[in-house]
Amino acid sequence: MNSDRKIGIALSGGGVRGISHLGVLKALNQHGIFPNRISGSSAGAIAGALYAGGHNPDEILDIIIKTNYFKFLRPAISWTGLLKMDTVEALFLKYLPENSFESLQIPLTIAATDIKRAKVVYFSEGEMIKPLMASSCIPGMFDPISIANQYYIDGGVLNNLPVEPLDGICDVIIGVNCNHLPVEHNIKNIKSLIERTVIMSMNYNVYSRKDKCDYFIEPQGLARYGVFDIKKAKDIFDFGYEAALSFIDNNQGIMDLAVRKQKKKKQ
Repeated sequence: MNSDRKIGIALSGGGVRGISHLGVLKALNQHGIFPNRISGSSAGAIAGALYAGGHNPDEILDIIIKTNYFKFLRPAISWTGLLKMDTVEALFLKYLPENSFESLQIPLTIAATDIKRAKVVYFSEGEMIKPLMASSCIPGMFDPISIANQYYIDGGVLNNLPVEPLDGICDVIIGVNCNHLPVEHNIKNIKSLIERTVIMSMNYNVYSRKDKCDYFIEPQGLARYGVFDIKKAKDIFDFGYEAALSFIDNNQGIMDLAVRKQKKKKQ
């Protein structure tokens, strides 16, 4: 029966912009749409892990605002990065204390980039926090994360919308990208030029996977927020929430997923 269809959701990376994923999840949940599997890169992996660990979207937003994630980063004295992520491990352990994929309420796959072998690696079993740190390890800014004698950086470098772990397993895939670029008529300085170029590159590998998604949610203009603009967390959350509500209103077919799930519960 169609009521048994599995829903997968793939969440892109994008720094603080990834908070919009929480707003999207809240809107989907309010309409009775709950993912059976999650995959994510970078910020999408963090949002997905906390959600799969049993925290609801509003709780996760509160965690992010109260802890101020970025204060846990400290300078790195090395040639490989400017900041170390090791102190972030304690923060993740506070909210994901069992530190394993198997302990999650929803199956999760995390994408990271193996820097030496130049390939994407997907983590979905065993210890979870190291892969989570690796997936969000922005190259050049953070020291690479060592796992089993291999070094990993941000999953978004090679795959910023990891739909592959859901393909062939889930009947329906929802992709969510948090890096939509607004039209820019005036590049003001070298900083904005570099930021825009990086986001264009990230979006290229997102859009190359768009056709694998049955539904693709992309809140418009989110790239105007900086990667570390934590003061805008609530605005970014609300932006994702409103965009998802609008998407649902304009794509009524997605509501079939909620109806089928409700039917399944009644059986």
